[in-house]
Amino acid sequence: MFKPDQALRGPEKPVEPTLTEIEEEKQIEQETAQSTQIIEQEKVYRQGVVSVLDLIAPAAFDIKPSFVKIGGLYARTLFVMAYPRYISVGWFAPIINYNSSLDIGMFFYPMESELVLKQLKNKVGVLQAQLSSDAEDGKPRDPLRQTALQDIEQLRDDLTQGVEKFFQFALYTTLYAKTEEDLDKLTEDVESVFGSRMVYTKRVFYQAEQGFNSTVPIGNDELMITANLNSSPIASSFPFISSDLTSDNGILYGINRHNNSLIIFDRFSLQNANCTVFATSGAGKSYTIKLEVLRSMMMGTDVIIIDPEKEYKLLSDAVGGTFVNISLNSESKINPFDLPRAVGDSTSVEDIIRSAVINIKGLLKLMIGEWTFQEDTVIDRALIETYAKKDITPESDLAKIEPPLMEDLYQVLDGMEGGADIALRLKKFTSGTFSGLFNAPTNVDMSNQLVIYSVRDLEDELRAMAIYNIVNYVWNVVRSELKKRILVVDEAWWLMMNDDSARFLHGLVKRGRKYYLGVTTITQDVNDFLGSKYGPGIVNNSALKILMRQSVSSVDIVSKTFDLTKGEKYLLLESNVGEGIFFAGDKHVAIKVVASGLEDSIITSDPKQLLEMEKQKKKQAEEASEA
Repeated sequence: MFKPDQALRGPEKPVEPTLTEIEEEKQIEQETAQSTQIIEQEKVYRQGVVSVLDLIAPAAFDIKPSFVKIGGLYARTLFVMAYPRYISVGWFAPIINYNSSLDIGMFFYPMESELVLKQLKNKVGVLQAQLSSDAEDGKPRDPLRQTALQDIEQLRDDLTQGVEKFFQFALYTTLYAKTEEDLDKLTEDVESVFGSRMVYTKRVFYQAEQGFNSTVPIGNDELMITANLNSSPIASSFPFISSDLTSDNGILYGINRHNNSLIIFDRFSLQNANCTVFATSGAGKSYTIKLEVLRSMMMGTDVIIIDPEKEYKLLSDAVGGTFVNISLNSESKINPFDLPRAVGDSTSVEDIIRSAVINIKGLLKLMIGEWTFQEDTVIDRALIETYAKKDITPESDLAKIEPPLMEDLYQVLDGMEGGADIALRLKKFTSGTFSGLFNAPTNVDMSNQLVIYSVRDLEDELRAMAIYNIVNYVWNVVRSELKKRILVVDEAWWLMMNDDSARFLHGLVKRGRKYYLGVTTITQDVNDFLGSKYGPGIVNNSALKILMRQSVSSVDIVSKTFDLTKGEKYLLLESNVGEGIFFAGDKHVAIKVVASGLEDSIITSDPKQLLEMEKQKKKQAEEASEA
């Protein structure tokens, strides 16, 4: 519409932008261009950054009808279709603890009790009608329908009272193997375990990816294959039953390889505190025991070690222990005729002397060889007279006696009828080549928390005698004062080579519990140890057992002795250093021994590592001297 005032004013001129507005527009354009450039640079930068997804993603993912291939692994998922009428508590434990890599997915879908009760009511009506119809027709009783009716009625009562809840429950298990053949075999084995519990499973088919996704920890159920179960059977399936060996008290032995839980245990809480360790050379048996010793000392336990190869010297130096070197020229001496000073039980002095005579006779057999019945009688009488020579009789006070020496026994034998020949064989241990070993009073200090006896510098023919004598002395000390102690006998097969020393060790293992003593026997020569008639007895009286890597020649006897499965047998053959099977009473798990950096530097036996440590010490000493 034309307005008169517009005619008077004339046509409007376009308003020209001011200088300020032009500058603002230019600034906005520059900022926009700059933002676009930053975004483009950000995209380029992000392309070169490794994300978490890049780190965990497999190199390739190949989907087949019944399995998926993830990188170099094959994976197959099993789903549970049906359950038996009754499943026991812990039925799922064999699957959880199965010695293979697997993932388990459980999904719970609660259902409204009103809806379930309505469906159960309809089902009860159908069953009752069928039973009534069968009764009218004169048909025999159908136990299946009657049992189903009783179960439904019981479930109705429990749901109404709130005792039970109702769920749709999905259970999936994904198995992993390195080859398709191994995957098929593993699948059959796991299906057999499920089948032994009357649980019916099926393999995924053309749903391999969905099955795999349902067991990865993202919480997606892509299969949606469920079974209707109430609370009780679902609770029986919960994965809280495992081969755990974790207690409130004790020390850390290692990591449970089944489920990565900690193996924390107190050996003194078992029926006995004895332990046996079997492993090949270099499998980590000494490393494991050193770690146990170190951690046991932190808990206040006294430790005594028989060290045949001077492996425990570094440990002794680190904790301020007493290191006793037993050799022909050593100043440290142990008198085999020593007796316990005081006994914590009601054992009579006569019994103590008799026991000492028996133990010394075992040592003499190692020293001079076998003897006849006549010589046995002579030696028996000579030992009693040797003690009597020092006024040690059944009426003596053991706190005030001075024990005899080997020289005293030699003199008694030399003056006895029929004893001259025995004395002649004994002479090299009193005034001959070996006189420095058994013919001196005891001067060893046992007051330290850690005492180590090294027999490395002894000749092989003397080593078994020295170990026997040391163990006998330790036994006397143990009987003299009741205290929590661990006795470690490394390379125990030295004692198992002779019946008398093997019998003595067997008796020590059986009686140690009475004096709060736990005996640890370590050996790499399994055949010699278990081949002795006392070897199985020592194993049976050891509540704690540690099996590490075994050789092919010894794995069969170990498997038979410990009743291992085929999988456990192969585990021992293929274990790395520090890995094996840990037994505590009736339970056993696969273990991996772990140590901190400081512990490792104290207990290592690796020559390469020890050499590096020695070089580092020399370097530090040189730097300190220069400074």
